[in-house]
Parts: sequence; structure tokens; C-alpha cells
Amino acid sequence: MKEFDRKFMLDAIQLSKQNINEGGGPFGAIIVKEGQIIATGVNRVTNENDPTAHAEVKAIREACNKLKTFDLSGCTIYTSCEPCPMCLGAIYWAHIDKVFYGNNKSDARNIGFDDSFIYDELELPINKRKVEFIQLLPEEAIKAFQQWNSKEDKVEY
Repeated sequence: MKEFDRKFMLDAIQLSKQNINEGGGPFGAIIVKEGQIIATGVNRVTNENDPTAHAEVKAIREACNKLKTFDLSGCTIYTSCEPCPMCLGAIYWAHIDKVFYGNNKSDARNIGFDDSFIYDELELPINKRKVEFIQLLPEEAIKAFQQWNSKEDKVEY
């Protein structure tokens, strides 16, 4: 670990503590590129009535907006806790190079933030999941995929 990694992690942890005092959840994240903080995020789920307003997602949205790109290759995220499944997916979709985290998912589970049920659900066949999944109009939906597939000037991501 380099000294700047320690500094950025301490910054993410400080954001998580500050956010508690401001009525949010105990999570903070910082995105860094070339040694500079590009974006920060804190958990605002209950404040914004938005279940996707996790620290990592908020930081990713801010970084993409600031850099005017959906590709955060070359960036590192420092997050006060190991990312949940949603945030992990967002990190992969954003092409972030590296993740440093403070607390792990067991620490989160111990204070009531248990994501294991999502991992368990992903292992189940669709027809066995708690949320009902029903495929509807696949013959119509596929037309959009066919249109995308034949588009010559598409921007792939």
C-alpha cells in the first residue's frame, strides 16, 4: 500500500462518518484518477428515497459526468465498505481499474446491511427467485436488439 492509498481511504472513511452525522448511511466513496480526486459519493438512500443512491454509484455518476465519459478506465475507487452486488456491477460496467475497501461484507452484515440474499438469489433459476420474473413479448423485444446489432455507427460500451 502506498501512502496516497492510505490517505484516500481515510478520506472515504471520513466521508462515511460525516454522512452519518448528516442523516445518511455509513458509507463513503472516492474516485481517483492520476492521483487526483475526481468524484466523491456518500450513501443517500433514505435521504433521497432512492435505493440506488449508494456511495459508489453516486461517485461513479459524478465522475462520469465530470469526465464526460461512461468509461472510467484508469480510475481507482476507495470505498469505506466492500461494494454490494449493485455497486460491484456498476464498478465493472464503469471499467474502474482497482477497488480499495475498508469494512468487508461481514462487517456490513453485522450492522444490518446484509447483501447475501442477493448473491443467493442470483444462484437460483429465475422461476425459483423471490421476485417473480415473467418474460413478455420477446419476439417484439428482440427487434430492438436486432436494430442495435445492425447499427453501423453505434457507440459500444
